[in-house]
Amino acid sequence: MVQQVTRGIKISVETNFEGTFYKNYKVNFAFGYKVTIENQSKDSVQLNSRHWRILDALNNIEVIDGEGVIGKKPVLKPGESYTYSSGCLLTSPFGAMQGHYNMVNFTTTKKFKVSIPTFKLSAVFAMN
Repeated sequence: MVQQVTRGIKISVETNFEGTFYKNYKVNFAFGYKVTIENQSKDSVQLNSRHWRILDALNNIEVIDGEGVIGKKPVLKPGESYTYSSGCLLTSPFGAMQGHYNMVNFTTTKKFKVSIPTFKLSAVFAMN
């Protein structure tokens, strides 16, 4: 698990290898990840959007920007947390993801970014 705190918002990420399958005549490696967003600040905040950079061992980079997470824009009061699970496909058995969430502080109405720590994706059979 990797963790990072930005402006009182703690991000924790756990990953797992889901398996391999063929898609468009290519082998794909499926990975799942679980993210917990914990509000350790004194203000209520809302996650509005996300930005991801997904890298694989073949130097392919995919950038994803989108509203909320899994169709939701969670509001977190002080001390609350929100957990969701998602996944990605790579064309190699190793990779990494990094990014940030765009959030708004309800007390100050200011927008801010929360860093998502870089986390590694690796197929268990490919580890040494």
